[in-house]
Amino acid sequence: MSAFARLDPAPFKAEQELAALIAQADGDGAIVSFTGLARPQSAEGRKISRLILEAHPTLTVQSLEGIAADALTRFDVSHVRVVHRCGDVPPGGSIVFAGAASRHRRAAFDAVDYLMDRLKTDAILWKQEVGTDRSEWIESTDADRAERERWD
Repeated sequence: MSAFARLDPAPFKAEQELAALIAQADGDGAIVSFTGLARPQSAEGRKISRLILEAHPTLTVQSLEGIAADALTRFDVSHVRVVHRCGDVPPGGSIVFAGAASRHRRAAFDAVDYLMDRLKTDAILWKQEVGTDRSEWIESTDADRAERERWD
């Protein structure tokens, strides 16, 4: 069993992260993954030229590792993998990869769903959308927090 988490200032390839998870999942019957991408428009429809993800070098990594470890112990999964970008991300760029391996599909689906709900609300990251006309700091929404609460 393993819980892997990485904060990455460089672009990553989701297919490579998935391949690494599959390589660990010897004997498992299910692999579930999610890749989050930077959107080209804000929720209000403004054009976004880049997303800035600010992170604390120690606290952010600890929060990612804690979330991954929690998923590993909470669900019947053998491996959990989380990769989160920091720095400047262009529209269409990968922001996050969350994956889980298990003997059966339901545990892997639930673990990845849990990972994303926790990453959206509990990961120590600051997000800023930068557009041509202005920039805006982005916070967790009420919907994000409601999704997170269902796991308590």
